[in-house]
Amino acid sequence: MTSEAVSLSEIQAQLSKIIDPEIGRPITDMNLVDRLDIRDGSVDVEFHLTAAFCPPMFALKIASDIKSSVLSVKGVREVKVTLRGHYLADAVNKQVNKPPPTVTR
Repeated sequence: MTSEAVSLSEIQAQLSKIIDPEIGRPITDMNLVDRLDIRDGSVDVEFHLTAAFCPPMFALKIASDIKSSVLSVKGVREVKVTLRGHYLADAVNKQVNKPPPTVTR
């Protein structure tokens, strides 16, 4: 069984498409992504927002966009997104990293 290498540049390209809904600029241009860790198809992304009290709906939107964008990269199987320095970081992190519902047949 072979594992497909995940491209850091492809992840960065996907992240550069995510626009901060309040400011209207890419999150990468604003240096909001603090860390990217890639291991065997699993990617951890840590980020912060421009203010600790940024509206929660924007925080969750950006976190969700990060997760779906990184998951779209070839070879990525799993993504963990971590928001830091926001007053509702724990709630946002829990929501965005919640496993999908299981389907029973």
